[in-house]
Amino acid sequence: MRGDNRQIQTAVLGGAESEDPLMLPLEAIELSAFRQLHAHDTFWCGLLLGGCGVQLTTKLYTDRVCHFAHHPGSDGVAHECSRRARGVSSADHLYVKAAARAWLDGRGEGAEFDFARPGGADIGSVLDIRFPGRGLRVHLDRSVEPVWDQEGVEPVLGMSMPVDSTTLIRRWYVHRIRLDSEGTTRRVQIGTQAFAREIDWFSFDECEMTSRGLSTPAVQEIVRSRTTKPVSTWGVKKARKAPDVTARAQLLLRELAKARHLESSGRVAQLCREITLVEGVEDALRAQLSDAVAEAEDWLETQAQARALLFSRLEEAVAAADLPVVRHLTVLVNGTASHDRSEAETVVAQQAAALIAEDLQERREEILEAAQEAERARRAAERVRAQLTVLRRRPSKRRPVATEAIQDAARKLVRAAEEAGDLLTARERELVETWRRRVGKDPRRESTGRIPGPSEPPEKRGPCQVGCPACGAEPGVRCAGAGGTHPSRIARMRRARPAR
Repeated sequence: MRGDNRQIQTAVLGGAESEDPLMLPLEAIELSAFRQLHAHDTFWCGLLLGGCGVQLTTKLYTDRVCHFAHHPGSDGVAHECSRRARGVSSADHLYVKAAARAWLDGRGEGAEFDFARPGGADIGSVLDIRFPGRGLRVHLDRSVEPVWDQEGVEPVLGMSMPVDSTTLIRRWYVHRIRLDSEGTTRRVQIGTQAFAREIDWFSFDECEMTSRGLSTPAVQEIVRSRTTKPVSTWGVKKARKAPDVTARAQLLLRELAKARHLESSGRVAQLCREITLVEGVEDALRAQLSDAVAEAEDWLETQAQARALLFSRLEEAVAAADLPVVRHLTVLVNGTASHDRSEAETVVAQQAAALIAEDLQERREEILEAAQEAERARRAAERVRAQLTVLRRRPSKRRPVATEAIQDAARKLVRAAEEAGDLLTARERELVETWRRRVGKDPRRESTGRIPGPSEPPEKRGPCQVGCPACGAEPGVRCAGAGGTHPSRIARMRRARPAR
């Protein structure tokens, strides 16, 4: 089977059976930082990616995208792998499983996960999530057609999976799943699609499992609009029932708890204002609402203090031009305080971004030079393995190999090994050292500059390196016998063989 030469963009951490995926950066500058971050990690062509289970290494390029590659075999020959999916989306089923498990663990719910392969589909095409009495089947590609009327199983479609208008009208809505790249990971979102309506997207934390199945805020709105009776155009026969204030108050309490869990300060403040406007509830519920608002306001005050301290530390780091601290605090600021910034906070964030960009521009040539040096070492290591493969081939009658060619290959091997440095394995360094001694210490090169071949006349050969059993000459001394050459082992055996 021929190997697949497409570039590998995803791998798993730690071992062949790992479920911890990651994606390789495409640019050389980002890959240098990635290598430092994962200096003590190992990357694998995971079995759950449809891979071969062999360890991977990172390939850095400045003229094309970076990617993973298999370690070569012990003979230096490139490894052949039949893995089909190799692009940035090839580990999406692992990212979806990790996101769904974290979502369910946060709610104290258990579920079973299975990378099903109905009809022999590739692993990763379908992910089954089973709850007691119900479940979800996530279709990440078009390999398996969804079954809409299977009891207890609700399909969730990938973006490439089509759905017709009849299905949307009959079912009211269908769920979609989308993954977007963020650094070396993939962000998972759940969408709700209805007829003549744009897809609304939500994070897993905004979804719930109900008796109807997977529910999003858009599903709640669709169900409410489809189940509410329209107002009669011929007049109202009886008074319309007022909205249930108690139900609304309880909904606001749940939304407030969820917003605090997601640490969304703006949403928490908005819900506090809405709760204060609720009227007509019982005293016990009113006290519960007041307590929730008081706790939320205390939480907002704590968040505001932490936010002010964070921006203060960032401002000090920018003033001191402390780049490591500026980078660290910028990540925290962008992750926790990216919205509703004041004018002063915006100025500090912009100064930090400008300082990082200036440093990156200054270090760009240094990073590119280091990347080019690493690429040269990698290519040298590949040449070492190729030369070792050539030198392992023994000459035969059908395919004789000239001694000069072996000598030339050995010299190239030594030069390439000096450039490869630490990229060679211990066994490869041992083999290189063996060939270095063979090339560098042969006394026959002193007069001719090369090792004479076996087909040359005896008078052109130099002294033997071993003691001569015929004349007793020491190593390195010409033979005292006729012709001035030491007899070969075969010649000595012929002389010693009795005549028949």
